[in-house]
Amino acid sequence: MSVAEFLLLLRGLTWTIALTAGAFLIGAVLGIPLLVARQSKFLPLRALAMVLIQVVRAIPPILWLFIIFFGLGMSVTPISPFHAALMGLGLIAAANMAEIYRGAVASVHHGQWEAASALDLGHWSVFRDIIAPQAFRVALPSAASYLIGLMKETAVASAIGVSELAYQGNQLSQLTYRGLEVFAVVGLFYVLLSLPIAWLSRMADGYLQARVAR
Repeated sequence: MSVAEFLLLLRGLTWTIALTAGAFLIGAVLGIPLLVARQSKFLPLRALAMVLIQVVRAIPPILWLFIIFFGLGMSVTPISPFHAALMGLGLIAAANMAEIYRGAVASVHHGQWEAASALDLGHWSVFRDIIAPQAFRVALPSAASYLIGLMKETAVASAIGVSELAYQGNQLSQLTYRGLEVFAVVGLFYVLLSLPIAWLSRMADGYLQARVAR
């Protein structure tokens, strides 16, 4: 593979990283209010959050990208392929992160809440200082696994013209007729992206477990 071809794939890699990081950040932030709504004692709000999460997760990612790029982008306001992919994958990430958060919070024994109530601590203080740190440790491995999955999922953005790694690989394979070589390098890039995420997740989980043990 020539330097020019390698640089072409490297440019696609930067778009993959940007799309993954952006969508995950959106999901991590928007997942919090979705979790709050999902846990609300107000039934209509809780039901709305449950329906929204299920609908978002049930529809294939590529269809969300088509709805946003071709639907909203053509009938409401023009949207660039990258921003359409960011919105679609960010929306999906928010629904998935809300469920990860919910499972993590549910894993904290209810006795923690009861003990805090007995000490007359405020609800927000209890969540921030007692529940959230424990839930974060539980959520971390699942969030890291989802981040790796999201990184691979960004390949669907090539369907609307985002010049990410899979798109550049496809373009290069069509130009060079060396698909096996090109996609082997593309696959290697995905592996090299996944390994640091998994390693950092294990390191952070080990650190948090040590902190809890103390």
